[in-house]
Amino acid sequence: MENLTPKEIVNILDKYIVGQANAKKAVAIALRNRWRRLQLPKQLQDEIAPKNIIMIGPTGVGKTEIARRLAKLTKSPFIKVEASKFTEVGYVGRDAESMIRDLVEIAISMVKAEKRDDVLEKAKANSEDKLLDLLLPKPKGYADSAEDSETREKFRKLLREGKLDERLVDIEVDEAGPQVEVLTNTGMEDLGMNLQDMFKNIFPSKKRRKKVKIKEARSIILQQEVNRLIDMEEVKSDALKRVEQSGIIFLDEIDKVCSGSQGGYKSADVSREGVQRDLLPIIEGSTVMTKYGMVKTDHILFIAAGAFHIARPSDLVPELQGRFPIRVELDSLTKQDFVEILKEPENALTKQYQALLEADNVEIIFCDDGIDRLAEIATEVNKTNENIGARRLHTILERLLEDISFQAPDIEKNKVEINAEYVDLKLSDVVQDQDLSKYIL
Repeated sequence: MENLTPKEIVNILDKYIVGQANAKKAVAIALRNRWRRLQLPKQLQDEIAPKNIIMIGPTGVGKTEIARRLAKLTKSPFIKVEASKFTEVGYVGRDAESMIRDLVEIAISMVKAEKRDDVLEKAKANSEDKLLDLLLPKPKGYADSAEDSETREKFRKLLREGKLDERLVDIEVDEAGPQVEVLTNTGMEDLGMNLQDMFKNIFPSKKRRKKVKIKEARSIILQQEVNRLIDMEEVKSDALKRVEQSGIIFLDEIDKVCSGSQGGYKSADVSREGVQRDLLPIIEGSTVMTKYGMVKTDHILFIAAGAFHIARPSDLVPELQGRFPIRVELDSLTKQDFVEILKEPENALTKQYQALLEADNVEIIFCDDGIDRLAEIATEVNKTNENIGARRLHTILERLLEDISFQAPDIEKNKVEINAEYVDLKLSDVVQDQDLSKYIL
């Protein structure tokens, strides 16, 4: 985990997310506390629990983006799950423990990719030697001579220059074993995978010879060498440790598993409170069995989020409320926020569309008055229709640039200015027609 101060974390988040200073501050402190915990003696480390966070705010204000950027920033295993997808044990659906198993799979992929980078150079050298052995086979018991070494180096040079790419060679490849599909019930997601592993042991993969071009053989042999050089036991061990010490789980739609009790009315959905009860032991710390080994969830950081339009955080079961000590309210987006979203972030939508259309040699220039008008329309449509926050900009920009995107390959004028007049020309009819805007914007 990188040693970033809370201010540095907030500064990096500011490059991608507009506003929401309170939420950024809360996650920056939570992240720094994880680093602080790792500096303490082992005995004290185990006593300190993560400060889980609940983000409260309407859709499209940056809840998911904050958590996603945070995970990228720390290179932590990260998973976003919808709390509403889980069901209480005994009902058909996914059980709460499956998110830990999914997180472990993500961590395995992350660590494997890192190890692959470490061994890649050695694997490339080994695969090159194997290709040369295929091109210049030696009889058994044949001793190398200076002339053979010279020929081998000449072939090595031709191989690197790609002049032998079309030549055919015989290589050994693994033949896939029998495939097993299992229809599983709640809590049995791993059953199919475990059966696959069992069949691999019963029917070991067979080798078969295949005639391929050097170009294709190079990638096949490289992958075989990479797999041979990576120590999978080390990968499993590192991945499990990373999940336990720096894993982040983003629980979206947490308000959908609240049992709303307005006016003394209780929801008839008996599974909702059961889901909370199933989430509780995982969030407060338990041991989950995965195909790679046991995972302790005591120090995984949970960030929950929800709009809480109907339910309130106090409608969560009391034990679960106690496991989320930090509550942050995110603000609804104003016109000025929309202007900044279109201009400032490194991944701003305007920059994305400019880059996309540059591929067809069309230069898009967004004028200040054009951006102002787009922000005004987004605010207006969000007020009159469902408020979907910054996601409204995707719809509006797609509609605005529809004709340009369609005509871009054939367009003669390779510079297009998007000003207020152009925005009104393309969007004013749709905005004014309330019924139409509900379907188009």
